[in-house]
Amino acid sequence: YGFPIVQRFLEGASSIDNHFRTASFEKNIPVLLGLLSVWNVSFLGYPARAILPYSQALEKLAPHIQQLSMESNGKGVSIDGVPLPYEAGEIDFGEPGTNGQHSFYQLIHQGRVIPCDFIGVIKSQQPVYLKGETVSNHDELMSNFFAQPDALAYGKNPEQLRSENVSENLIPHKTFKGNRPSLSFLLSSLSAYEIGQLLAIYEHRIAVQGFIWGINSFDQWGVELGKSLASQVRKQLHASRMEGKPVEGFNPSSASLLARYLAVEPSTPYDTTVLPKV
Repeated sequence: YGFPIVQRFLEGASSIDNHFRTASFEKNIPVLLGLLSVWNVSFLGYPARAILPYSQALEKLAPHIQQLSMESNGKGVSIDGVPLPYEAGEIDFGEPGTNGQHSFYQLIHQGRVIPCDFIGVIKSQQPVYLKGETVSNHDELMSNFFAQPDALAYGKNPEQLRSENVSENLIPHKTFKGNRPSLSFLLSSLSAYEIGQLLAIYEHRIAVQGFIWGINSFDQWGVELGKSLASQVRKQLHASRMEGKPVEGFNPSSASLLARYLAVEPSTPYDTTVLPKV
């Protein structure tokens, strides 16, 4: 930690800034990724994207990209205020690969089509190998990283299953259609420099999407309405707690929920300061 690490992070991000600014479109990574996302969302009708890092150290990457992407491109009108004639914005979610495999990969393989970003790392941060084992812990992890995109792309057809003597009644359940889009990032290590590059790639990718969709990726007016309504609720809670005033000015559903909430004695008294116990 410290400034030298932050400096390397910034240098990594800067290298992608320069690449984005100078590389031709056919070799420009953020441009190509942005075009793929627009194609998947607006043309093929695949609104979601799964971000799947095969590294526990990147467990917060998907939530970060989720905020970056959905807050930036979650718009329904153009930069000129005209309603869009097409769908824009992605539904981003994800987990480290080993968690996701036992959570939502079933849906990705045999349910809805969800384009995936697989992120792998060549050099392990915590290498472990037990003598006599087939592979190290990191090679075991990366075996799944390499296998999952192939499974999505090629699937498994009934003929292959029959050649493996799978029972006929199970063949529909074990068939994988394939032809499901994904892309893979393979980092040499989880250095500060390469993390800076990875985040900058996603930032520019999201900006490219916004440029093509013709929206303003740099405002978040959708966040403001909820905050504005929350201030009204805050005033009502204060009036009800301190002055005993009834709930007024809300739709029936919200009024009912507020009344139920206020009917229970609060966890903290409102006549003295209460701090958490240490």
